[in-house]
Amino acid sequence: MGIVGDSLERAAQAHSTRPIPKNAGTQMRYLVKQHKGSTKAVAALLNISQRTVERYVKDQIKRPKADLASRTEAEVRSRWQPLVRKRAREKATKQTGLLIVTRARFGFTAAPGTSDDGRMRRITQHLPPEFAGRLLAAQDAGATERELQTLAAKNLQETYFKDGGTRAQGLLAELTDIDYIEVGI
Repeated sequence: MGIVGDSLERAAQAHSTRPIPKNAGTQMRYLVKQHKGSTKAVAALLNISQRTVERYVKDQIKRPKADLASRTEAEVRSRWQPLVRKRAREKATKQTGLLIVTRARFGFTAAPGTSDDGRMRRITQHLPPEFAGRLLAAQDAGATERELQTLAAKNLQETYFKDGGTRAQGLLAELTDIDYIEVGI
């Protein structure tokens, strides 16, 4: 995915009520169950042989190589407790909103060299539920990472520069070069 997409996924995964399975056999059995008993589909997903998947399911192999272990864990994590994640996302779009922490180039549209010229700043901003709904709906619709970043920037701009006064009433801001973004649902 990307910076924004991965952050939204991590935030949803943080609401899990149970940890993912620890050992490789249990993780493999979970993936096989998710794919309706098809060891062939899991093998294609993990880019390993079907026989290898069967051996993990029967606990004939106990310790996978590091790259396979990380791929397996990522696939299990992305499918773990879908209803809990769905409820957390719905709550964010209807009640709580999102908390976004980012470090980005942020400044007013001004001539280069002026005091309003953009510079790297750390921003922590709560996005109301309607903005959170826009961002999560775009992700569900299959928006690209660039589109998600643009939408997040627009939402931050609308919430950060409201209320007038010290919040720079009516000025246009640009949010570019996002280094990271943490999202709290």
